[in-house]
Amino acid sequence: MSTAILTGPPVPGSQLGPDLRALGFDVRNAFLPDDLPRLLAEVPAGERVALVDPRFVGHVHALRLALTDPRFPAASVPGALTVQAEARPALTRAVAGGAVVPAAPVRTTSVLTDDIAAALETDGLAVHHPELGSLVATVPADESAALAASRSVAAVDDEAVRLRNAVKSRDGFFTTHFISPYSRYLARWCARRGLTPNQVTTASLITALIAAGCAATGTRGGYVAAGVLLILSFVLDCTDGQLARYSLQYSTMGAWLDATFDRAKEYAYYAGLALGAARGGDDVWALALGAMVLQTCRHVVDFSFNEANHDASANTSPTAALSDKLDSVGWTVWVRRMIVLPIGERWAMIAVLTAATTPRIVFYALLIGCAFAACYTTAGRVLRSLTRRATRTDRAARALADLADSGPLAQLVGARAPRIPGAPVVAAVGVAALIAAALTQPVGSGQMIVAAVFSAVLSGLAVARPLKGALDWLVPPLFRVAEYCTVLILAARSDVQGALPAAFGLVSAVAYHHYDTVYRIKGGSGAPPQWLVRVIGGHEGRTLVVTVLAAVLATRDTDFTLALTALAAAVALVVLVESIRFWVSSGAPAVHDEGETA
Repeated sequence: MSTAILTGPPVPGSQLGPDLRALGFDVRNAFLPDDLPRLLAEVPAGERVALVDPRFVGHVHALRLALTDPRFPAASVPGALTVQAEARPALTRAVAGGAVVPAAPVRTTSVLTDDIAAALETDGLAVHHPELGSLVATVPADESAALAASRSVAAVDDEAVRLRNAVKSRDGFFTTHFISPYSRYLARWCARRGLTPNQVTTASLITALIAAGCAATGTRGGYVAAGVLLILSFVLDCTDGQLARYSLQYSTMGAWLDATFDRAKEYAYYAGLALGAARGGDDVWALALGAMVLQTCRHVVDFSFNEANHDASANTSPTAALSDKLDSVGWTVWVRRMIVLPIGERWAMIAVLTAATTPRIVFYALLIGCAFAACYTTAGRVLRSLTRRATRTDRAARALADLADSGPLAQLVGARAPRIPGAPVVAAVGVAALIAAALTQPVGSGQMIVAAVFSAVLSGLAVARPLKGALDWLVPPLFRVAEYCTVLILAARSDVQGALPAAFGLVSAVAYHHYDTVYRIKGGSGAPPQWLVRVIGGHEGRTLVVTVLAAVLATRDTDFTLALTALAAAVALVVLVESIRFWVSSGAPAVHDEGETA
């Protein structure tokens, strides 16, 4: 239970008290000047407290947005203010600084809650002011203003606004036009029955895993069922976020689940398709792993570019201006969103092709579509970077260094090597040499190990200086390409039974670590601890280990498969334990799904 304090006697006939109780607040009244500090002191220190002007007139959802959103330490709309536990000291200082409740409900233009909110901001506390749109939230100064405000409240359907705002403001074409029109009502149904977004997220995961199991049967009936269940899983995936926005049930655990389960569902489905194809005598594990590698590298490009530029100064370019101009033309917005194959379009394509064709065709279509999308988005980001005059910050350089995932070997080289310019070029040379050797040299040859060492040294040179160049955001994606593609190529060329499924597991575990790093950085909590990066070797260390394992074990029946499986299990165990420990801790950030559609 949270506590709401009315900063004066209640207004006769007002529904404010019942509305606050419906939002989960214990309502108290500060009748006298000394009541407010006393009532504040009586509220337990770890509890949310709200201050509301008794003259407040507005929609219940306006109060909900201001008083119940857990993402912000303090939030305010005209006439209402809330602070969470971490902001309570600042509230106490603001009240003690001279703002007192009037002895009687005198109708003046001064609003105590707004004055306290201004004092909190002056004290350095960030106070969130939610966008209300057509919702009403006001403290009328006289009877005529109160009557006009009441009419404005009656003219706007509070529930319709709440439902509309439950849907992302920016989403893909398929999601916007084929899922959200009804999934928002499913979200409301869940809210009215007390279901939480985390429960819906878990249901989405379970549904996708069942879909993967159906695909693994290798039968036409199984494929049809898999396609239907995959769409149902996506409906639930949309519903969990809409439920969170509808009911403002945000949580750090929910953020972590939502950020990671999408990838887990998609990659598990790839594995199910590969198993189903194998039952029919078709080995598509290389295609499944290739699709996972391509999709993960696409995301790393997006994350690296955004981290490098979102807080850069003078952050403009002709290419960005052209993009904004195109966005002003309605039909181009949808075309540009669709051609990048976001998650809605991608899952719809996978579901339909699974039901109607074969796993091999599914992966061919997926690889072609994702490759085109990757080329389109990466080319656009390169053009923006080359034409943009921007100064990158130290924070951006730190984020890119963390995304690079450099291990002990690269860090040692970076600390002792000369700081040469052109980090993307240096990284690209190492990546090209490594992949060329993997494609052309015998799997068990010494040349392959030499290429891995050479690539590791160049990766250290690439991160020796701060990554503030125009194209330095390409360094982390290049490292992902080097590691993932080397594992894929060596497993495919080894001709060892089970090597590709084991490689799929290894890349899955490493990709989870990289996504975990991204969402920690997005939440402002920094990268995973250095001990974790050292224990799992960094990208260059893992690549070198896989290369050596291939050279030593590739000719010894299934020993290479067993080694890859053991490495995957070890990485997954260490990464998952640390990740779970962090995301369930009190210091975990709340990362929400308002940005990416991929």
